[in-house]
Amino acid sequence: MHPRIPRQSVREQGGPPSAVGPDGDARLSAELAAVVSGARRRALRDGDRQIDTAHLLHSLLDADAEAYAVFEAEPQLPRLLGYLVQRSIGYGLRWQGTVEDSVPVPVVTAAEGFSPLAAGAMEYACARAEPRHGGRVRGIDLLAAILVDPGSRAVEVLTRAGIDAGGVFARLEGHRP
Repeated sequence: MHPRIPRQSVREQGGPPSAVGPDGDARLSAELAAVVSGARRRALRDGDRQIDTAHLLHSLLDADAEAYAVFEAEPQLPRLLGYLVQRSIGYGLRWQGTVEDSVPVPVVTAAEGFSPLAAGAMEYACARAEPRHGGRVRGIDLLAAILVDPGSRAVEVLTRAGIDAGGVFARLEGHRP
């Protein structure tokens, strides 16, 4: 009998913070490296082979105070958190064993351990952070990045919880540092 959770390489297990992003990107802040590590643990626990945008959203809300603050005024926040927590016991089971991608041909070649959309979100977050001094990617950059594609699992979870992902993205872009 095969184990439910697939084995991971050293890189997938977290490794040093400079190796958690696509292509070993060292631009990630320590906080964001912890978010990616948390998303990786969630993916494994859920029986998924790749980190998807919903794993990233859940980990952001759990580990990044700045990202969580974006949703504090949302009356649907408890519902959102409920959907994210229930993912492994029913809500997300239909996603298990599938690859998150919103187009027939991936626009981004997925980094090891990331769905194509999650890998694209990581790249978008890096590009969003580039103009800032130091270019360190923060959780708020990743939050904006996972909201860009309306076909992402993160956007689907937000929509089901009654939160307008487009409105959240617009607020993030309006307050861009």
